[in-house]
Amino acid sequence: MLKKILIGVATLLLLCMGAIAIFASYLNWSTPENLTKTTYAQLPYLADKPAVKGKVLAIVTSTPSMQVPTKDGFKTKEAGFELTELARAYAVFIANGYDVDVASPLGGAATYVQDEDDMGAYDYAFLNDSQAMNKVRNTLKISNVSVEDYAALYLVGGKGTMFDFRNNTSLQRLISESWSKGAVVSAVCHGPAALLGVELADGSQLLAGKQITGFSNAEELLLIPKAEQVFGSLLEDELRNAGAKVVVGPDYLEQIAIDGRLISGQNPWSVWALADAVVAALGETPAPRELTGEELAVNVMGIYQRQGLEQAVSALQALSADEKTSLARNLIAIHIFVSAKKGQWSEALDLFELLRVASRLADVG
Repeated sequence: MLKKILIGVATLLLLCMGAIAIFASYLNWSTPENLTKTTYAQLPYLADKPAVKGKVLAIVTSTPSMQVPTKDGFKTKEAGFELTELARAYAVFIANGYDVDVASPLGGAATYVQDEDDMGAYDYAFLNDSQAMNKVRNTLKISNVSVEDYAALYLVGGKGTMFDFRNNTSLQRLISESWSKGAVVSAVCHGPAALLGVELADGSQLLAGKQITGFSNAEELLLIPKAEQVFGSLLEDELRNAGAKVVVGPDYLEQIAIDGRLISGQNPWSVWALADAVVAALGETPAPRELTGEELAVNVMGIYQRQGLEQAVSALQALSADEKTSLARNLIAIHIFVSAKKGQWSEALDLFELLRVASRLADVG
């Protein structure tokens, strides 16, 4: 009996090891040479900057850390703003002729979160640009900002915003006055927290009856199960309670909401589309840009969520040879684990098939 059990366990282990090996073979293991040293001069999208047409004010949090409950009490975790959410929108605005200033509730140096798994060429180019980083190290204080200087506001996300964007009277005033003068107001991820309680000149609430999106309850609770205890409440719930028409898309995929001059994105993977929408709302045609590997993966998974596996596979097959190679297969792998963690095994298996096909097409070219 013991021999049979040992043989069974050994067989199971071998099968698991084989499955892991197959899974690993589907991933992107190579990193572009000198990726971390990328500069704006190396990015064709930013090679020919147009004449300056106006300015955008990006607003980031001044909260560097937060307390997260554990079984033994609390531990300190980084908060700050999401670097990718600023860096990518910054690139879009600059490429379309809009200078960008950076402000925060307290002014001065702002703390950012840099997730290496999400970093791409545009993010490293931002880090390597002295002018861009100087703006992060010396943010303007929002109470000192003149709304007349800016065609649009961009409220950058990051968990810190849940502590100093909500109920911030200086920020509420800035948003209200900007809206009254006809500026575009945009926000991504946790950034919409700043819109809560914003009262317009006529006494109405900015969010009342407006379409809006932001980091969803599902996305929040998957990452921080005790998020309500950390933040006091969930952003999606607060937006609904404020009378907004909340738009919720699939977890961790692109989703934007456009309601006139109010433009919002659900999460970091919505930044590119949101920034282009801001440019369009300013009356410009967004400059063409080659999609990043991450965007390609997000688009394909979005097609899967809306239309199913067959259409997603067709979308993969329709990509150019370069796109098939650059598509961020690791992001699909992450979504497999997300689906499994949620107990959505059928979806996890579909995404595994999508990953397999993407890997095969990349090898063929």
